[in-house]
Amino acid sequence: MLVTIDRASPLSLAEQIAASVRRNMADGTLRKGDRLPPARTLARTLDINMHTVLRGYQLLKDEKLIELRRGRGAVVTADAPSKALVIESCQQFVQLARSAGMSGPDIVQLVTDRLNGTA
Repeated sequence: MLVTIDRASPLSLAEQIAASVRRNMADGTLRKGDRLPPARTLARTLDINMHTVLRGYQLLKDEKLIELRRGRGAVVTADAPSKALVIESCQQFVQLARSAGMSGPDIVQLVTDRLNGTA
């Protein structure tokens, strides 16, 4: 599994870690039952604070892509890589829309219109 960060990115380091893991899930590098690197090890590898890694892992847990288990670490729970791909694509979409100057309500309306077939 490859986790990359870009210190010049406007995304937080925690979000970048979560995004890297999502991409690894989406491309099949990570599968259900696989363990993520221990936070301390990944933090050392990336030369960042361990709590930043834990925040990234917490984002993935909140998305129900991983479980954080005491003594076992972070374990992939998502059955379908498509869920990770959808979440990652959504993150990129929101970032693109915001960089284009769209507000939160404008983004939501755009998606709602597409879902309802009205635009």
